[in-house]
Amino acid sequence: MKNYKFSVLERFLDYVKIDTTADPESISFPSSEKQKDLAQLLVQELQAMGVHDALMDEYGYVYATIESNIASDSVPVICFCAHIDTAPDCSGTNVRPIVHRNFNGAPIILPDDPTQVITVEEHPYLKTKIGEDIVTASGLTLLGADDKAGVAIIMDFANFLISHPEVKHGKIRLLFTPDEEVGRGVEHLNMEKLGADYGYTLDGGVVGSIEDESFSADAVKITIHGISAHPGYAKNKMVNSIKVAAEIIDTLPKEEWSPETTEKKEGFVHPTSIQGGLEETTLNFIVRDHLTSNLAIHEDRLRSIVETIVSNYNGVTYSFEISEQYRNMKEVIATVPFVTEYAAEAMRKVGLAPKVSSIRGGTDGSKLSFMGLPCPNIFTGEMAIHSRHEYVCVQDMENAVKTMVELVQIWVEHKSN
Repeated sequence: MKNYKFSVLERFLDYVKIDTTADPESISFPSSEKQKDLAQLLVQELQAMGVHDALMDEYGYVYATIESNIASDSVPVICFCAHIDTAPDCSGTNVRPIVHRNFNGAPIILPDDPTQVITVEEHPYLKTKIGEDIVTASGLTLLGADDKAGVAIIMDFANFLISHPEVKHGKIRLLFTPDEEVGRGVEHLNMEKLGADYGYTLDGGVVGSIEDESFSADAVKITIHGISAHPGYAKNKMVNSIKVAAEIIDTLPKEEWSPETTEKKEGFVHPTSIQGGLEETTLNFIVRDHLTSNLAIHEDRLRSIVETIVSNYNGVTYSFEISEQYRNMKEVIATVPFVTEYAAEAMRKVGLAPKVSSIRGGTDGSKLSFMGLPCPNIFTGEMAIHSRHEYVCVQDMENAVKTMVELVQIWVEHKSN
């Protein structure tokens, strides 16, 4: 790829300007119709490259094929996947990306809000990027590198393969999904239509990272049923469900068991919303742990706290509902370790030091792995995600494109007859 003119930066700058914020309150799919604006653009660009079967379905998924150019039919079909939506945690409207060429290590002051300053002290990874090119937003929005960096990388990869038919590869499927950020990214995915054997999501951070282990995740919904009475005549009658719910939250441990007090493979229980009134209040939690069996331990502990609080109030009842969100992809990927090993081999071939690690979260790959598509996660360079300090290194994105080109060739080397 020595003389290849990468298009990943130009594509990325175009994609982040399209508002694709997911809506966690919506019951439609995709949760925001505007996600289809980017999906349709990707279809048009793929078709212009010569990927003639590229299409967007009714749900906003984009499917496309780069056909095999080898005689062997023993090479598995490989899928590369990225999500088109951005997180609702921070505004994704009117994103104005800025390219900081030849970053010198000085604080980056974001011009549309000068109080937003990105420093190497706060973001140590930036220390390794001095002399390279950094993209940020302008200070009022997130950037959208999560996961439009992955989208741009896959699109540049496709462009390279189509314009360089001498690079040997098997059949490749490209997949772009909506609503990953609200946990619904593969809810309506047609696995038969996808037709892939193994996959990789492009949704990781630090250059060289391969994440083949994720959290296992449940959601818990607790509904407190209080006792209503006219506030003027409520003595010894009313039990305000809001106050009961508040006591539950206040009783949660302050020094452990939460996102803000845990790291590495420590699990947590995290309240995400509280809604209600005098008679009924609902608390929503997410429960996370790398060991799936620990989820039940966390949930029993939470239930015990609720039971203890509620028992202090005569006549108050509660419901405790658990729903599965996703499971640790390692449980599947451990049975096919070569999927991760090939990615590491590809990184070494482009001069990177692979770092196999776990992610304190989940990706589309978590669910895809349990849907029959073992799917570790590859780096894109996206950092400080879901915030106005979000940034990405251009050279990291280019290295991801190089890695993918090597990776498809490695699959041919190992699996062709």
